Amino acid sequence: MPGFIAAILDSRAVSFAGRIILTFMFWESGLEKVLGWNEGVVEMTRFGFSQPALVNAAVLVTQLVGSALVIWGPFYWLGAGALAVFTLLTIPIVNPWWGGVPEPKATLNMLSAIHNVSYCGGLLLACILRRYERRER
Repeated sequence: MPGFIAAILDSRAVSFAGRIILTFMFWESGLEKVLGWNEGVVEMTRFGFSQPALVNAAVLVTQLVGSALVIWGPFYWLGAGALAVFTLLTIPIVNPWWGGVPEPKATLNMLSAIHNVSYCGGLLLACILRRYERRER
């Protein structure tokens, strides 16, 4: 690997930027749910939750706190774990592709589910990186 690439990848600033980018979809969605509370509650109603306001609050807290922990906190592993579990739980709730879901929605939902699993891999790698970074201190 060229030295300048290694220097970039070894940079704490690049690691920090990577964690911000990795968690973008979570903190952006959490902020949307804070700023557009009513729309978030309507969305949770559409997914069939009996207490949509409570679920909306739980989702936005998970997204914002989980993102903050991945980006800054010593409990990065807890934030990444919470975001990964949340992401996997959205598959059967938001993106089912089985049980008579019509095309093209079934294919789009399956692709979204694959995307979510890949995000979990990114969160795992972020934990590995943070662990190594913290050991070097």
